[in-house]
Amino acid sequence: MAMTAQEIETYIREALPDAKITIDDLAGDGDHYACRVVSEAFRGLPRVRQHQMVYDALQGHMGGKLHALALQTQTPD
Repeated sequence: MAMTAQEIETYIREALPDAKITIDDLAGDGDHYACRVVSEAFRGLPRVRQHQMVYDALQGHMGGKLHALALQTQTPD
């Protein structure tokens, strides 16, 4: 079963309430997304740790309910 973009955003927003989140459904199948997350919580953290925070926010759905997520993270300018 696939996830909707809204579900993905809800999970991320629960973990990173200040985040600005942009999600694109890359294949129109609800299973392959590109996601950009901008959050102050990422400041000072290496990119790998930033991505881990987003994957943790998805509470284990990555690789199961959600097949692919091309992820970009950054801090606000």
